[in-house]
Amino acid sequence: MLTVVKVGGGLGDGALPGLCTALGELGERHPLLVVPGGAGFADAVRDADRRFRLRAATSHRMAILGMEQFGWVLGDLIPGAVRRADPAVVRAGRTTVLLPAALPLDPLPASWQVTSDSIAAWVADRVGAGRLVLVKEADGLYADWPARGEPLARMTVAELAALRPGGVDEHLPAVLERARFETWVIGGRDPARVAALLDRGTTVGTRIAAGRLLPCDDG
Repeated sequence: MLTVVKVGGGLGDGALPGLCTALGELGERHPLLVVPGGAGFADAVRDADRRFRLRAATSHRMAILGMEQFGWVLGDLIPGAVRRADPAVVRAGRTTVLLPAALPLDPLPASWQVTSDSIAAWVADRVGAGRLVLVKEADGLYADWPARGEPLARMTVAELAALRPGGVDEHLPAVLERARFETWVIGGRDPARVAALLDRGTTVGTRIAAGRLLPCDDG
């Protein structure tokens, strides 16, 4: 089963190398496509947007180019990784890092409500992935934000849209409501959590059921 993993740019320098090492190892035995977050490159775009009041289409395109730059970083940090602009062909053996600048992303709104979360979900839908994993600094989704207590174990897409918890972008429910893959939001500080999900199908974090109204099950 193909898994799309979005690596959030908010992970600190201390956590990122260990996660990337794990993604390199996991890509040897699982079809694995890594979608980069925006990291500090997108933060620079946000700063430019505030300073110069850029058009939405301009800042959106610049943010995607920020993802592209972080993709080059991840391609160096993930052992044995191969970078590709076309996500169509991904096989086990080597982890693939997506360079998203050339993707036909026009169906997604040009807005800060759309970040690498929604783009990764759009990619997962386009390539027919069985699973989307959003790797974040936090350990999952929380009823309250900033994160307090334990993350929610599971939720439906409808619940995600109604609750609008912090930690994912606002457009994500609209992409996921028509998706047929399962989605997980997990923390990246412990790479064993990503490994457990790919190897055993479950881990610590928040599982979002595929489809608009389908209940989360225990499978």
